[in-house]
Amino acid sequence: MEEKPNKRKKFSRNVKIVSLIGVLLSLLGIADATYLTIAHYATKVTLACPDTGFINCTKVTSSSYSEVFGIPAAVLGLVFFLGMLILQLPMFWNSASRLIRKTRVLYSVAGLITVFWFVYVEFHKLNAICLYCSAVHVLTFSLFVTTIIGTTILNPQTEKEIEKK
Repeated sequence: MEEKPNKRKKFSRNVKIVSLIGVLLSLLGIADATYLTIAHYATKVTLACPDTGFINCTKVTSSSYSEVFGIPAAVLGLVFFLGMLILQLPMFWNSASRLIRKTRVLYSVAGLITVFWFVYVEFHKLNAICLYCSAVHVLTFSLFVTTIIGTTILNPQTEKEIEKK
């Protein structure tokens, strides 16, 4: 009988860990995307990043690829990280809703596909990278990994199996 509370406690601890990692990554992404958004709209703000050579934030953030359907990529990144922040909260990790689980996974996959596109553009179309954009790419990939691992180990079926034992 003592094994059941320990398993439940371990499940709850795993939810807290996965959620904390996801929330922290999302907050870092929000900070980075906010900085890029401010730099996009403010004419007097320049990115603290080299603007010559292969590392060239200005070339990347002012290219024709820096907007999607007229919306700055930085704003889209900000929306992505705000959405991920919500989906990474403990209340959503504790939810048994298949819709929430699928939405979180699909949202992270969409972010990863977007990152692949922008990395391709930076390396093959622009021959330049932006350090702040690269940080967004790493954070998005990390959120994807966290989401996949969390979804795998925090399956509601696992909690139901714990309850049955």
